[in-house]
Amino acid sequence: MTEQGFFTEADSADVVISRNAAAKDARLAEVMAVLIRHLHAAVKEIEPTEEEWFKAIMFLTDTGHMCNDWRQEFILLSDVLGLSMLVDAINNRKPSGASESTVLGPFHVADAPDLPMGANICLDQKGEPMRVHGRILDTEGNPIAGAKIDVWQANDEGFYDVQQKGIQPDFNLRGVFRTGADGSYHFRGVKPKFYPIPDDGPVGKLLRQLGRHPYRPAHLHYIVEAPGYDRLVTHIFDPDDPYIRSDAVFGVKESLMAKFQPVPADPAAGFDTPFLDVAFDFVLSRTAT
Repeated sequence: MTEQGFFTEADSADVVISRNAAAKDARLAEVMAVLIRHLHAAVKEIEPTEEEWFKAIMFLTDTGHMCNDWRQEFILLSDVLGLSMLVDAINNRKPSGASESTVLGPFHVADAPDLPMGANICLDQKGEPMRVHGRILDTEGNPIAGAKIDVWQANDEGFYDVQQKGIQPDFNLRGVFRTGADGSYHFRGVKPKFYPIPDDGPVGKLLRQLGRHPYRPAHLHYIVEAPGYDRLVTHIFDPDDPYIRSDAVFGVKESLMAKFQPVPADPAAGFDTPFLDVAFDFVLSRTAT
């Protein structure tokens, strides 16, 4: 593109893009051209006042000031705008029949303990008991042996262990399991509760101004991995949760809903009181060769 030196309202995007003609990274130049074109088009459509534009700049400034080693407000902004889920969807397109992915979330712990199949991941015994079970399959319905299943969840008050150091035991409601020859898995936990994303910063203020709530519906997190298959990062959701249709970060997919079925006590299975039974199979796609 020939460099254009004079800026006009009509040609604003082309002029700015042309200045980047000597960019050393072709992908960066492509990305910036798309962003510039869409941003200039948005400004022309909105026609903000200078005061409104300054408020937008201050919102981004406040968002940056909120970021630290433990808090990433820009990721939160990406989440509530649906951009995190869109990037996830683009980068995790699956063949027909494979389980869908969703966002990882900020509370995964890399070194959760390996547990024997059937173990109880609830270490403080608080909450409504729950049995979760299913199979790990390929897209042809065959069981996958040796699949690694990393699970974690919030407690019955909507908090993860890392949010309540000294209150919850370390590694509460976390565990890593590995499937046997039949591809099955099962473990015990407690019914998770919906919880709010951090809403004490500029993103929370934006949500309130937009008339939106900050809540995520109850869910369990999974990372499922097996040699020769694509890694699956996903959740399963309670379809009866009050926020199931309005997840603040747009993470819910219809295919990821699992019925939390009340069942009577079953002492033989380790449940002396009524509990919830949750059955869900995951289907992995083969790694492209």
